Amino acid sequence: MAEFTWEDISIQVDEDGFMEEPEVWNERIALALASTEAVNELTEDHWKLVNYLREYYQQFGIAPMIRKLCKQTGFSLKEVYDLFPSGPAKGACKVAGLPKPTGCV
Repeated sequence: MAEFTWEDISIQVDEDGFMEEPEVWNERIALALASTEAVNELTEDHWKLVNYLREYYQQFGIAPMIRKLCKQTGFSLKEVYDLFPSGPAKGACKVAGLPKPTGCV
């Protein structure tokens, strides 16, 4: 386990930078994690994806498959990658404070 520090935020992360304690996630932590994914600003579209991922995870205990993510948010796969260049699993799920997905999201 490693510690990630950004400004006044310090959280425990795994070797890939995903939060060890997703329950402590908040919007400031999302901004901090976004900085590790070459996302310097979280726009309304970013938040739409992040909030959908969080709600889905809280309901089902896993991240949604990419097809479901695109269908429910209205974003194409290209748009998801435009928002999170490292992709929905690595970038979007990390910023959303979810554990590292094990399958295809």
